[in-house]
Amino acid sequence: MKLHVSAAPSPLHSCFLGLMLLTSSSVHFGAAMEVTVSPDVIGLNGSSAKLSCTFNSCYDVNEQRFSLNWTYAECSNCTQDVLVQFWKKVIIPRDDRFAGRVEWSGNLKKNDVSITIHDIQLSDEGFYNCSVLNPPDRHNGWGIIRLQVVTEVPPERDSTVAVIIGASVGGFLAVIILVLVIVKCVRRKKKQDHHSEDQKTEEEGKTDGEGNQEEDEKQH
Repeated sequence: MKLHVSAAPSPLHSCFLGLMLLTSSSVHFGAAMEVTVSPDVIGLNGSSAKLSCTFNSCYDVNEQRFSLNWTYAECSNCTQDVLVQFWKKVIIPRDDRFAGRVEWSGNLKKNDVSITIHDIQLSDEGFYNCSVLNPPDRHNGWGIIRLQVVTEVPPERDSTVAVIIGASVGGFLAVIILVLVIVKCVRRKKKQDHHSEDQKTEEEGKTDGEGNQEEDEKQH
């Protein structure tokens, strides 16, 4: 089943740009640390679910000092079990609940600390916490993902009618706007032509008046 994955974070040394980022994903800040996760993930029973977690820091990643903790809890106030740790290397503790179904899917060079749970079960529903610390940052950043497991894929809704209606309404509005623009241009052109004719008539009147005056002076 294809799961929603949040966009990758900005490159290193883009702290201020990262702090201004706002997306549909859940973003949690810890001082200068920013962690981005997909807050809600829906997985099909028996399939694999990727829990995406990326981070952005003002400092380069030093694997000798960098630390990571992935934990799981059945509820928001329940006891947390450790799934994955990173301390100089990836550590996946043995756990009876997940029994070797947890896989490291991250890449520290890309600030990606995601994990994948294979053969997900209904009992895997709960809250997964991704906690990252990248010294010299003093505070860790974290993000919580709620995993929901379903037994069947919801049927896709037929949006053909909605697309047709939307296209029709959009086309109708476009025609109205085009007509209004044409009418406005025509009126403006007529107004300019009328103004030009009035100005031309006024100039001809002035010319005729000056010619008659000169002729009267000559006769006098």
